[in-house]
Amino acid sequence: MSYSPTSRSTQNTGFDCMHCGRPIPSQPGGSYRNHCPRCLWSKHVDITPGDRAANCGGAMRPVGVDHSGKKGYLLIHRCTVCGAQDRNRLAPDDDMDAVIGVQRPL
Repeated sequence: MSYSPTSRSTQNTGFDCMHCGRPIPSQPGGSYRNHCPRCLWSKHVDITPGDRAANCGGAMRPVGVDHSGKKGYLLIHRCTVCGAQDRNRLAPDDDMDAVIGVQRPL
């Protein structure tokens, strides 16, 4: 599916987390919910944010946290299937203990 302004609101739906299995509600405020707020895992569905053009569908492991002056704190994901890496804004309801855990060295 390609990105269009009218499809953005219809794509902002809840989902079941493919890692922990919990039901995840849609993100309020018009933003995409692109990761589980509990375990922070995501699914590889985009090539560019919101386009839903990736055919991979692999689980994306949270591997780090970054900071951008414009966007604030960003969660870094790496696809467990193809290795693609992506950065997504933290959501207000993300589990901060999980976020801190991602920042610790293995």
